[in-house]
Amino acid sequence: MEKLTIVKVGGKIVEETDSLSQLLQDFKSISGPKILVHGGGRSATAMAAKLGIETQMVDGRRITDKPMLEVVTMVYGGLVNKNIVAGLQSKGCNACGFTGADLSLITSAKRPVKEVDYGYVGDVVDVNTSELRILIGEGVTPVIAPLTHDGKGQLLNTNADTMATELAIDLAKFYAVNLVFCFEKDGVLANPDDDKSVIRDLDRDLYLQYKSEGVISEGMIPKLDNAFRALNSGVNMVLITNAKNLTKPSASGTLMRR
Repeated sequence: MEKLTIVKVGGKIVEETDSLSQLLQDFKSISGPKILVHGGGRSATAMAAKLGIETQMVDGRRITDKPMLEVVTMVYGGLVNKNIVAGLQSKGCNACGFTGADLSLITSAKRPVKEVDYGYVGDVVDVNTSELRILIGEGVTPVIAPLTHDGKGQLLNTNADTMATELAIDLAKFYAVNLVFCFEKDGVLANPDDDKSVIRDLDRDLYLQYKSEGVISEGMIPKLDNAFRALNSGVNMVLITNAKNLTKPSASGTLMRR
């Protein structure tokens, strides 16, 4: 099987000029077909403030009412996505920007209201990569923003880690997929206050132990849940690492184990 690399990168890295330029140079140097999935939360919060729209967060997750949905659509699908595409084009990488609505890549259902009403937030129900695979085969590098649709004309804000995971699982039927989650830390930390305490290998038993002890908590939990879901669904490799280490993955980060 041909190798395919899917890189999911956090918002902060793609929102600052210097870190974005270095990321795109490193991403471009990855051999073989590749996909970049990005966030953009800080830019969305800043744009909302300029427009006088309040940002509401619950446990680090954005409440997406109608005004905020308009903001994230503009920022994720527009400003951030097209900046990345333009940057990759300048480096000789033939990129094309997408959301989950384009080519009906990802269909979602609006999250049911339970303890919290998250508004127009989508939970993935279907993935369709048939046209995307044709483009990849023609040398196109997809850049995917964290928006999906419900198949009835409604856009939905969707977690970028989840989108990268679901795309990786579907594409693993056709490629040997390596999924890389990039952010500001060097990997999953055994001590959140010590950036050098990177856990080099993490299997599910150790993960559950760290979670029960409170070592791994909050925003890292859904990321790791996605990582294990990918591994258990046919994805070849999952790595969590610093974006600065994108060109040397074997020597950095946290390698996930089944």
